[in-house]
Formats: sequence, structure tokens, C-alpha cells
Amino acid sequence: MGTMPRTARYAAHTLLAALALAGCRSSAPPSAAGSASPSAPTPASPVQVCTSLVSYWAKETLLGTTWSGLDWEQKGLSNDQYAIHEDAVAAGRAEERTAGREKALELIDRFVAQRCAEQGGATRSSENWRPPM
Repeated sequence: MGTMPRTARYAAHTLLAALALAGCRSSAPPSAAGSASPSAPTPASPVQVCTSLVSYWAKETLLGTTWSGLDWEQKGLSNDQYAIHEDAVAAGRAEERTAGREKALELIDRFVAQRCAEQGGATRSSENWRPPM
């Protein structure tokens, strides 16, 4: 019994290498010639970014989380977005006193979405904001 002949060992190594390489390939079938490649995701609009960012930080402030004490620049807000944030937190606190925390968080989402839409993303006043490239 002993060792395999040199040719058999070479064939076995070649087969193992081919199998290893085949396992590294994508399992997706190759695309058809001339088909369009998948498009990149559409970037969020300034209004969507404003709404998401300001709503997140306003709710964090209302909840009093650890990071809610960051300043507006550390939160990534423009000056206009920070003004929306402050108004949203004030409205949320008033709502929380009368209707509870859950309703206050819902109000913040609606309030911020409306103000960000009215101001087109509220990016005008930030000296740090740059239009997307």
C-alpha cells in the first residue's frame, strides 16, 4: 500500500485546488451579455437625512440617553437642523407631560418630518455642510 504514485498525487492536488477555487466563486450565475448591472442604491435626499438625524437626536434627548448631551456639531446637525431639534424636544416634553412618553416620541417624528420638509433638509446655515458629490 504505501504512498500514491507521483502522477496520482499530482492529480489529487490539482483536483483539490480546483475544488477550492470553485468554492470561492460566487454561486450566482454569470450575468447575460448586454444586461444592465445592478444600480447603486439611491442616496438619501437632504430632507430624508434631516428627518432621520434630527428625529433620532431629539428622541435621544427626550429619553435622556448617555450621548444626548453632545453638542450640535458632534451630532452632525446644521444650525437649522439644531433649531428644529430644539423645537422638537420642547414640543416632545410638553406632549410627554400631557399624553405620555410614547405619544411624545410619535410627535417628535411628525414634527421633525414636517419641519425638515418645509426647510428642504435645513442645511443652509451650516458652514460645515457640503453638497453631495
